[in-house]
Amino acid sequence: MDGLAIVVGNANPELGKRICTNLHISLTKALVGRFSEGEIRVQILENIRGKDTFIVQPTCPPANDNLMELLVLIDAARRASAKRITAVLPYYGYARQDRKDKPRVPITAKLVANLIHGAGANRVLTMDLHASQIQGFFDIPVDHLYAIHSLCDYFRTKNLDRRKLVVVSPDVGSIKMARAYSKRLGASLAVVDKRRMSPEKTEVMHILGSVRNKIAVIVDDIVATAGSLVEAAESLRKKGALEVYAAISHGVLSGSALQRIQDCSVLKEVVITDSIPFRKTKSNPKITTVTIAPLLADAIYRIHNEASISCLFE
Repeated sequence: MDGLAIVVGNANPELGKRICTNLHISLTKALVGRFSEGEIRVQILENIRGKDTFIVQPTCPPANDNLMELLVLIDAARRASAKRITAVLPYYGYARQDRKDKPRVPITAKLVANLIHGAGANRVLTMDLHASQIQGFFDIPVDHLYAIHSLCDYFRTKNLDRRKLVVVSPDVGSIKMARAYSKRLGASLAVVDKRRMSPEKTEVMHILGSVRNKIAVIVDDIVATAGSLVEAAESLRKKGALEVYAAISHGVLSGSALQRIQDCSVLKEVVITDSIPFRKTKSNPKITTVTIAPLLADAIYRIHNEASISCLFE
């Protein structure tokens, strides 16, 4: 593993350290700070010439700062003669702006892909993109992982009654993901039919499937303001669900999300991954974090050794 280097920015340094622990290597020392006027200052403090370099930096809030840090880190690695640069994006920011759904709007997910490629990245490793088609926005290889393994392993430890378990898709676009969860957990499947009123507000129209006297697990890729999540949980309770859990890949948890989750009595627990750091200042007894470090470490090990990682995509 001497030819491998792991560099982290300020977005999620703890995840980078966990990845290194799983790989049994040391984190490559780097200075990532700010000049007095706020410009990003980067210096890689160890020799990475000829090394397979992985830069771990989710573009989570503050998205613009973390994205710019990622681009500067990639440029620093390129100018330090790294053999190959892989941008490890556990969370890909701007992913929800992946199409023109209104006149005169940008496709920012494609713009970000162009920036990452233009900065000098040779490969991208990411997880649970908001839309799988975003892989096609890149002109370099993209390895797309899924958090389903880590989240399902956690729910198995809870020993929930499978006969009462139902996996709920929060919208028709997430049915494929929900079906994969239901298969792994041995649960039935239901779908929330909702109508989007604005970018941050939805209205539940119907619940497709039986949820009466069931334990529901809502699965989704992102929870931001938690408005849709709480509304779906309340609708499930009205339809007779006994308890509601949530399994979410990326816990953005912006605005009043934490308060909404805390105030929703039917929502027992929201399980998120550490793709985005859950700061201690955001403490909430209903939120549980599971780590994706072993999954990312396995993928990095396989990429570095030119081994197949297709088994991690299933």
